[in-house]
Amino acid sequence: MSTLENRPNKAVLVIDVQNAVVHETHERDAVVANINTVVGKARAAGVPVVWIQDAGGERVAGSEAWKIVPELDPREDEPNVQKQWGDSFEETDLETVLAGLGVGALVVTGAQTDACIRSTLHGAVVRGYDALLVSDAHTTEDGTAWGAPSPDLVIAHTNLYWEDHGAPGRTAGTVTAAELSFEG
Repeated sequence: MSTLENRPNKAVLVIDVQNAVVHETHERDAVVANINTVVGKARAAGVPVVWIQDAGGERVAGSEAWKIVPELDPREDEPNVQKQWGDSFEETDLETVLAGLGVGALVVTGAQTDACIRSTLHGAVVRGYDALLVSDAHTTEDGTAWGAPSPDLVIAHTNLYWEDHGAPGRTAGTVTAAELSFEG
């Protein structure tokens, strides 16, 4: 259980699933479909969904590049957090939003695996949250031209090390979108 007192609830984070971020990512359509599955399960269980958008660089707030992909449907009553750093907690109101919802455990989805997903996962655990990564609901683009492993290997490696990650009083792990359950 998280180390955050009086924070028994869970929330889903949908990180940077924006037009300019995921347009050339690995298995984009399948990942977006899996994120839709996670969001649907959360909503059905009354679990908050928090939408996070990167407002840096070409992703100017309100622009097409900044918008959440059209396959997803953020609702007006769901929190939206704007960020400019990889870790979704850095210089944002994410912690305030989660505290207000009594959230101590996060279910993480989105993009990019080797940047904002990893940064947010680690940032969450450091701040006392439990953090569950949906193994088939995050993606990244091809960085092999710059010496990175292929996207499928980046995703597989992140899933591998997060599966066994943990810290005193906090849990981590992975689950597929199909296996994810908010019951119990």
